[in-house]
Amino acid sequence: QVQLVESGGGLVQPGGSLRLSCVVSGSIFSIHRMAWYRQAPGKQRDLVALITGDGKTNYADSVKGRFTISRDNRKNTVYLQMNNLKPEDTAVYYCRHVQGDYWGQGTQVTVSS
Repeated sequence: QVQLVESGGGLVQPGGSLRLSCVVSGSIFSIHRMAWYRQAPGKQRDLVALITGDGKTNYADSVKGRFTISRDNRKNTVYLQMNNLKPEDTAVYYCRHVQGDYWGQGTQVTVSS
């Protein structure tokens, strides 16, 4: 059974940084695409960033140049480094194992002064 556990969310001031982590168990992690999504109150869940098994990345236009997705296959972990955070980045952030369509429980990110 595949499980995803996110961590690293919290409250941060505008311009600040956070790093989210997602640990994956029960899957051959290194070969699979992984992604981060986010969902703000009253809005749909949107793709933020994706990384392939060999490290290719894609980003939503709204986060390009500020967010970086990466992975450590030895630790079965995918990361989302978020810099220069803005109030509009406030959302619940979810990790997704793309091929199997598995999701984590989500971690809240709040950007506010």
